[in-house]
Amino acid sequence: MAGPEVENVDIDELKKGLADGSILLVDVREPNEYAAGRIPGAMLNPLQRFDHTALPSAPGKRVVLSCRSGKRSLTALALAQEAGRDDVRAHYPGGFQEWANAGEKVEL
Repeated sequence: MAGPEVENVDIDELKKGLADGSILLVDVREPNEYAAGRIPGAMLNPLQRFDHTALPSAPGKRVVLSCRSGKRSLTALALAQEAGRDDVRAHYPGGFQEWANAGEKVEL
């Protein structure tokens, strides 16, 4: 079986997509991590009980998965695609760690 189809989204592309509303960001970290700080606008869908049916689906918008450093978002991407969500192909490999380290705004 082939691995998931993956599109890497860099920080600039993510910032632009969040600003213009073309990206729907889904954070797959655990609830305590999410509560401690998240990328503004990110919705929570923890990998531990990942629910592909809870992923947003909006025509013309791109779903991007994110975690702390890119590992869990790749796992969630594979799970979503295995469940038939071939519209979910993008993740932010830098994750929350890169976002925060770059001095970007963090939501609590």
